Amino acid sequence: MTSAPASLRDIATHVDDRLRALLTEEAARWVGFDADLATPFAELTRMVVGGGKRLRPVFTFWGFVGAGGAATDARVIDAGAAFELLHAFALFHDDIMDGSVTRRGAATTHESMQAEHRARSWSGDARRFGDGAAILIGDLSFVYADMLLSHLGPRGWQMWNELRVELNIGQYLDMLGSAQNERRPEKAARICRYKSGKYTIERPLHLGALLADESTSLIAPYSAYGLPLGDAFQLRDDVLGVFGESSVTGKPVGDDLREAKPTPLMALALSRATSSQRDVLLRVGTSVLSDTDVAQVQQTIVECGALSEMETMIEQLTTQAITAISSAPIDAAVRAELVELAHFVSDRRV
Repeated sequence: MTSAPASLRDIATHVDDRLRALLTEEAARWVGFDADLATPFAELTRMVVGGGKRLRPVFTFWGFVGAGGAATDARVIDAGAAFELLHAFALFHDDIMDGSVTRRGAATTHESMQAEHRARSWSGDARRFGDGAAILIGDLSFVYADMLLSHLGPRGWQMWNELRVELNIGQYLDMLGSAQNERRPEKAARICRYKSGKYTIERPLHLGALLADESTSLIAPYSAYGLPLGDAFQLRDDVLGVFGESSVTGKPVGDDLREAKPTPLMALALSRATSSQRDVLLRVGTSVLSDTDVAQVQQTIVECGALSEMETMIEQLTTQAITAISSAPIDAAVRAELVELAHFVSDRRV
């Protein structure tokens, strides 16, 4: 496994400091207005500051520096923090849509809010309260993301709006794909690119470049690198969603299988499976999977060759991204950072 680049750790520290300062200030302001607001701000802070890979801020940073921005410019830290707030917004909502009970090793917000409702014997339905509270906390995160981007110019705002539309479209297609037990490879690839890949790598690079220079010519070169690497990132996520250890990922083993996610890995496995192997794979999305079922599906994915082929695809996409950035008109130091990040993104365990 490739270790995290030093720049990722440094930028993550600055972004975490910015997020903590913002949310501490806002919590003090609103809890002073009404003490009952302490819980939602605590949940928001727990989600935003309590973990995450911070990939979006680091790609925003190098997109910015590659386009001529100064590494010490505080605006790029604000932009990276905005991406983390946008990501938190998506996670609050995603956990409700997926019915997830844990996130990063702790209870999801809608579950903890339901538990509080029951513990205090409040009126009404605990589930509706928990879901509603988590949705609103996610919306609050969405608003704070916008607040940190006051320095964007017109093209930057256009890009920010486009990536948010893409994110929501991807999330809807993902939810629909689970409901329809979608297994077409081209559909699964489209869902992965729009729900995660684009807004994890390509769009942060774009936004960073536009923050530095509204007339930047790096949009296409950054796409040539960001799109294949974003696809590799999401394919790695798919592998982790099926085979990742819960102690590392913070989610139950085989979570994507139980949620019947429309992933390229499942589409590939079905296309490679024998008749008897398909019978095992088709349990996904048609029945409640036991731990034994999950283990059998995992074994079948390995035996049919899908996991090995997926690893080859990840390697090829990473190579494509590295080749593309090698010819981009950026400083050699920025190029070296993006190459190191490409290896890290495609080879990570969480």
